[in-house]
Amino acid sequence: MTLKGRCGRNMKKKFWTGKRIRAALQTLLATLVMIVMVFPLYWMIVTSFKTTEEVLLNVPTFIPTTFTLNAYREVMAHYPVLRYVFNTLIVTGGILCIQVLTAILAAYGFSKGQFGGRDTLFIFVLGAMMIPIQVTFIPIYVMISQRGMLNSYIGLILPEAASAYSIFLLRQSFLSVDNSYLEAAQVDGMGKLRTIFNVLAPMCRPTIITMTILAFINGWNAYFWPKMIVTTDKVRTIALGIADIRNSFLSMEALNMNQIMAASCIAAIPIFVLFVVFQRYILTGFSKAAMK
Repeated sequence: MTLKGRCGRNMKKKFWTGKRIRAALQTLLATLVMIVMVFPLYWMIVTSFKTTEEVLLNVPTFIPTTFTLNAYREVMAHYPVLRYVFNTLIVTGGILCIQVLTAILAAYGFSKGQFGGRDTLFIFVLGAMMIPIQVTFIPIYVMISQRGMLNSYIGLILPEAASAYSIFLLRQSFLSVDNSYLEAAQVDGMGKLRTIFNVLAPMCRPTIITMTILAFINGWNAYFWPKMIVTTDKVRTIALGIADIRNSFLSMEALNMNQIMAASCIAAIPIFVLFVVFQRYILTGFSKAAMK
């Protein structure tokens, strides 16, 4: 074999060796990231099935020695968890309906509308995405309290009626739809609203589903705003309920950690179901929104 042939063979061997090392490092990094993200969820689930005695062991067990539903029974018996879930469903449902409707109409205006200052106004929408929502809590609280909306469903829903991120996400998806479809719908006699909801929206279904799921997750997990305006169980949401369950144990939460984890599992069930059922729409929605 010539010197040139040996050099080429050695370079090819080094290339494949380096490629295998990079692949192994990427796999290791991905595994570590997955463990860091998944382990808290795993620990929450297994702890909810443990007995109080097992929770207090000096050496924690990663698999319960005895699976029991006592923690779920106790937390359901002593706290109005179902009421918390019901309140959260009402609030989240209201946020979904209003936020999706406003996002569709606003996204249509910013993507297909023909009016002066359209792009300038959209810059303000982008600017709203950069402002932390906590900055707006005080002025919103003043307006809500002055109108007697504390401790009410409407007070929890109205501040989330519009989302700058949802408008941005849907606008990008609407831009990917050719105007010829809308023009054909108008030739067939469709008005603006029918064109939006019968033609444009169905063509961007994955993005709308993605936006709806994100709105649901934000509404379901909301904590800081409900904490500011809710003081009674009548409208207390599940996130506040879990915090109150933990606080009710004062400094003895370690003795009742299985009950706290059981309540957390109940709160996580809808999010988990949504992710399993609609995960392919989430990926498609984000990829479609990134096309423009």
